[in-house]
Amino acid sequence: MSASSVKPMSGTLVGIVDDDPSVRKALARLVTSAGYRVEVFASAREFLARPQQEDPSCLLLDVRMPGLTGPELQEALAIAGRRLSIIFVSGHGDVVGSVRAMKGGAVDFLTKPIDARALLGAIERAVAKTSTAKREQAGAVDVQGRLKTLTAREAQVFALVVTGMLNKQVAADLGIVEKTVKVHRARVMEKMRAGSLAELVRLADRAGIIAKP
Repeated sequence: MSASSVKPMSGTLVGIVDDDPSVRKALARLVTSAGYRVEVFASAREFLARPQQEDPSCLLLDVRMPGLTGPELQEALAIAGRRLSIIFVSGHGDVVGSVRAMKGGAVDFLTKPIDARALLGAIERAVAKTSTAKREQAGAVDVQGRLKTLTAREAQVFALVVTGMLNKQVAADLGIVEKTVKVHRARVMEKMRAGSLAELVRLADRAGIIAKP
């Protein structure tokens, strides 16, 4: 592994899962030298057993390990809803395995011996991916909080308005007068803190609302 000039990301946690002690040590030394915090694990099960108060922003994961393999850990994390940014490292040029890993959402698939520059570049991408996912999740939670302030009727109007229906069409669909729809629509815009219909549609999309056609 050679030196790299990738900008340090101080405080960011990177997890390393590899059954080879020498590989764990080398990877930990390299990643630490780049300014990251590091936790190392000798097996996938050891990683799963750790407290979940803070998931790593990036996980360097060996493919072939005794017991639970890297891809199996990737699948277990996905099932548990823990969307970690994973970089696979392998001592074998496994094309099928790399394709499977990337389809499973891995950021990269690197073959040992690992080039430091390639690894740190992959970590940088993985950390950025995790940061984006966290922002999106926080945004979705915020939108869900706004949705909870709507009355049942306002929620109905919201779901119809974002499909592009006109006020009179919404009124006909709900069996109410158009004037009432306008009142509900104004309240929806206010409570959802939307300045336009386009923004309201974006909020609906972020909230995962399946609007009525």
